[in-house]
Amino acid sequence: MRFLVIGDVIGRTGRRAVKEVLPSLKEKLNIDFVVLNGENLAHGNGITKSTFEEILSAGVDVVTSGNHTYDKKEVFEIIDDERILRPANLPPLAKGKGFNLYQKNGKNVAVINLMGRVFMGLPLDCPFRTFDSIHQIIKDKADYIIVDFHAEATSEKQAFGYYVDGKATLVFGTHTHVQTSDERFLPQNTAYISDVGLTGAYDSVIGVKKEQVIEKFITGMPIKYEPEEGRYIFQALFLDTQHNVLKRIQIKEGEDYEL
Repeated sequence: MRFLVIGDVIGRTGRRAVKEVLPSLKEKLNIDFVVLNGENLAHGNGITKSTFEEILSAGVDVVTSGNHTYDKKEVFEIIDDERILRPANLPPLAKGKGFNLYQKNGKNVAVINLMGRVFMGLPLDCPFRTFDSIHQIIKDKADYIIVDFHAEATSEKQAFGYYVDGKATLVFGTHTHVQTSDERFLPQNTAYISDVGLTGAYDSVIGVKKEQVIEKFITGMPIKYEPEEGRYIFQALFLDTQHNVLKRIQIKEGEDYEL
């Protein structure tokens, strides 16, 4: 199968990028299954029903999330939809599902959403052991296992990648909004990248208005961040399991690109 995973989509600019780029990209690369981190879909924080439906209409199969999952109360209108996931290692009573199985082209694709614990400041169970528990449930049912590991520290992401090497098909990191250049096949052929990047405003600080972030650093005062507008960057990772091809994608609005 051919998979595409898309980095943290930030606000209206990010949603526009997905709608403009994804349909043609799916056609050109003959993509079978798309996973997108959408915890910042709604004005940079959280998910609403309208933004969720907007992104699905562009051709996304599954929307994962992270520490901003519940920022918008409207998410509870859709949190039980099988196409949206929240981190599986949140406390057990958290609303929503942390993993699910999906059928596509006669294959069973498992998608798992996990969150790292380093620098995240949330009450989380161990993502390593949570993966083990989920793997016991799905290992005999899933043809492919995709993991969104939403975490701050690259060391934790890399350690997790090696920990699940040979068990997961693809592990892609999210949360930092900065695409890393360490895409690789690990020794037991799990495809891996520390962070798939940002889909949102190109001239920004991780998708946010740069003036606001600079002011925060200079003054130390509380600032309410807003997503930047303007031209977009679309960042993603492509995996072709049949031909063992793994490729980073970075498309800037208004510039030519080659696949």
